[in-house]
Amino acid sequence: MSYKKIDFKKLNCYPIAERTNKVTVKDFVDPASYSKDTDISNLFPKILKGGDIVKIAESAKSARKSGKPVIWAMGAHLIKCGLSRLVIDLMERGIITAVAMNGAGAIHDYEIAMIGATSEDVAIEIKEGRFGMVAETGDGMHGAMQKYVDDETGMGEALGRDIVERKLPYAEYSIMAAGSRLGIPVTIHSAIGTEIIHTHPMADGALIGKATFNDFQIFTANLEDIGDGGVYFNVGSAVIMPEVFLKALSAVRNIGMPAKGFVTVNLDMVQHYRPTENVVRRPIQGEGSGYAITGHHEIMIPLIYQLLISER
Repeated sequence: MSYKKIDFKKLNCYPIAERTNKVTVKDFVDPASYSKDTDISNLFPKILKGGDIVKIAESAKSARKSGKPVIWAMGAHLIKCGLSRLVIDLMERGIITAVAMNGAGAIHDYEIAMIGATSEDVAIEIKEGRFGMVAETGDGMHGAMQKYVDDETGMGEALGRDIVERKLPYAEYSIMAAGSRLGIPVTIHSAIGTEIIHTHPMADGALIGKATFNDFQIFTANLEDIGDGGVYFNVGSAVIMPEVFLKALSAVRNIGMPAKGFVTVNLDMVQHYRPTENVVRRPIQGEGSGYAITGHHEIMIPLIYQLLISER
């Protein structure tokens, strides 16, 4: 049976310069404000979460000293909290060895690189059917996938390479661009229908699927060596990344890799079901450590960042 489909080529886009943004780079945190000589670990009581947050940082430092991966999975909110440059700095320091984010994260990261601002006012724009309808975001991201995605290249590398090669004006704030520049995999895990670039005249479901499936395979490969001391962070993703992680971990174990004895961390403002089960509990089951820290990203991530960079 054939059903009616909407033709997205009929959609009307408008210039991004006309959009009001809630987030701009002038409010982003600067890694230069921190000091490696400042050790704040003694400011935390060695009780409950105070002890946990220090152990998390020590686990990540230990992982890197022993050549084990530290994988940073994240939702989009971290970017909107102005924390991108802390993630980039941890990549540059060799602490974060791979980044994974949902499709919304890729969009905010790309817009920040492009115009230094992101996060439209949905409540206003949805009234007129303009939510997600700026031209430049979809034009740029779909154009990058058309140009760079092949049988090996995923969405994260395609978008990061595009930002770097086009020399977008705020590329220094882009996690995807940093990944491309540093040779660190940044994978994007898209869910069709959840992201604004899917309602765009250039949207190509087959290409998006290929790009994000490549990234899923790359992400899964990044887990092969996580056993015996690696660390996996899930930062602010309540559904997509916890589900991706659990499937990838099962695949790695299925092919015989010893992916046990590692550390998982869930950082979020609220502890949800999937991160609790799929990140903190199910992957560990007595063979490693799982931590859950609850708090606002704009407070917790700077604390963890300072613990990670301090020399002690």
